[in-house]
Amino acid sequence: MTTPMALFFIGIVEMIIISFWTKVVSDTKVVASGIITVINIFIWYYVLQTVIENITNFWLILIYALGCAIGTMISTYYFNAQKKRRKSKKTIFRKIASKIPSLG
Repeated sequence: MTTPMALFFIGIVEMIIISFWTKVVSDTKVVASGIITVINIFIWYYVLQTVIENITNFWLILIYALGCAIGTMISTYYFNAQKKRRKSKKTIFRKIASKIPSLG
């Protein structure tokens, strides 16, 4: 039997995996996207089985949904922070490059 807390953390992990899957698919990383898909299907299968076995337990489903929401928020925050870091590095390099006199 799956505890509500376990399903909560499974929801978090599942959404993080799905977010990484979206990233590798958009970057056209074929092998990585296939591997992540297989992992996600096993998670999905486990979750589906658990939900069917506990179909009348609304709270279990709600806790799983909250885990999924938190996993999505963590992934979104991570990718946004990563994007900002890349942007700030480009800005720093541009500032440094603008101070170097051209050889011409």
